[in-house]
Amino acid sequence: MTGAQDGGDRESTGRMLRRFGVMIYGPTTVFALGEGAVLPLIPIFAAERGADPGLAAFIAGLLVIGQLCGNIPAGALVPKVGERFTMVFAGGVVLVGAIGMALLPGLVELGASAFLIGVGAAGFGVARHAFMTTRVPISFRARALALLGGSFRLGIFVGPFVAAGLLFLVHDQHAAVWFLAVCVVGATLMVLIGPDPERAVPVAHGAAMVEDTGEAVTGSIPRVERIGVFRTMWRHRSVLARLGASAACLASVRAARQIILPLFGVMIGLDAATIALIIGISGAVDFALFYASGQVMDRFGRLWAVLPALILMGVGYVALALTVPLPQDEMWYAMFAIVIAVGNGISSGILLTLGADTAPPGDPGPYLGSWRTLTDAGGAATTLLVSAITALVSLPAASLAMGVIALAGCAGFIRWIPRFVPRGPAS
Repeated sequence: MTGAQDGGDRESTGRMLRRFGVMIYGPTTVFALGEGAVLPLIPIFAAERGADPGLAAFIAGLLVIGQLCGNIPAGALVPKVGERFTMVFAGGVVLVGAIGMALLPGLVELGASAFLIGVGAAGFGVARHAFMTTRVPISFRARALALLGGSFRLGIFVGPFVAAGLLFLVHDQHAAVWFLAVCVVGATLMVLIGPDPERAVPVAHGAAMVEDTGEAVTGSIPRVERIGVFRTMWRHRSVLARLGASAACLASVRAARQIILPLFGVMIGLDAATIALIIGISGAVDFALFYASGQVMDRFGRLWAVLPALILMGVGYVALALTVPLPQDEMWYAMFAIVIAVGNGISSGILLTLGADTAPPGDPGPYLGSWRTLTDAGGAATTLLVSAITALVSLPAASLAMGVIALAGCAGFIRWIPRFVPRGPAS
C-alpha cells in the first residue's frame, strides 16, 4: 500500500467512524454505562430481599439468561422493523426492567426485572451488530466493530465507579438503578431523535458476503430472500455448528476471568482491596488494547488476532493453576492476571467481526441473533462449568480446564476460519 493510499484509508476510516458516533458508538457507551452501574448490585438487592447466596447468584444470572432468550427474537424483529426501531424497542424493555427493579419489592419481581434488562440488552446488541454488518465496508469492518466492542467495554468499566460515587453521595443503592433508567432514556433518544441510521449510512458495497457454496460467483449479487430465524439457522447450520462452536470457546475463556481471578485472589489469601486493585489494573490493560485487535484483523487477517488472544489467555490460565505451590504467589497472580487481560484486550471485536463476516447478505439480523445466542451460551455455561469443577476437584483444576478450552478454540479457528471467512488478507 502506498503512503497516499494509506492516508486515504485512514481518512475514510475516520470519516466513517465519526458518522457512526451519534447513532451507534454514543448510544452503546451510554447504555453500557448504566448497565455497568447496576450489574454488581443485583446480588446485593437480592440479599437485601431475603435471598440466600445461591438464590442471589441465580437472580443475578437471570440477566444473562435474558440475553440468551432475547437474541433470537431480536434477530427476527430486525428485518421487520429495522435496526433503529429494534434499538428503540429494546430500550423500552430495559426501561421497564429498571423501573421494576427500583420500585417492586419482591424477589420474583427482581428476577423478572433482571430478565427484562437482559432481553432488552440483547435486542440492542443484535440491532447495532446487524447495522454495522451491512453498513461498514469489509476493508475496515474489524476496526469499526472493535471500536463498538471498546465502546461497550468503556461503559461496563466506568459504570461501577459511577455506582460507587452515587452510593457515596446519596446512600441509596437504588440510585444506580435510576441512573440505568436515565442512561437508557438517553441512549434511546440518541437513536430516535438523531439521524436515521438506515438512511444516513446506506448499505456499503462489499459489506456483506455471499454464502460460501463452493461455486464461483459471477455478475451482481442477488437480492437475498428473507427466510426467518429458524430457516436461517438451518440453512447456516454448518458454520454455526463449527465456527460458532469455536466462538463459544472464546466466549467461555473470556467469561472465566471474571470468576477465576477473584476466587484465586481469595484462595491465596489476598484481601479484597488488593484483589480489586489487581483486577482493576488488568481491566485498564484490557481496555487500552481494544482497538489493536481491529487493526490486526483488518491488516493481517482474523486468525492473527484470535489465535494470539486465545493462546495468551490459555497460557495465563494454565500458568496461574501451576503457581499455587510456588512462593511469591501474589506476584504470579498479578502477572498472569495481566497476561489474561492482554489476551482478552486483543480479542475485542473478534466475535462481532466473525459474526458479520459469515452473516448472509441483505438480511443479517436472524443469523446474528443465532450467532450471538451461541457466543452468549458459551459465556453463560462457564459459570456452571467453573463452579462444578471447583466443587468437585479444585479451583486450579478449573483454571486448567479453561486452558484446554482455549486450545480447543485455537484448533477450531485454525480449521474453520479459512473455510468460512475466505477474504484473502482479512481471513
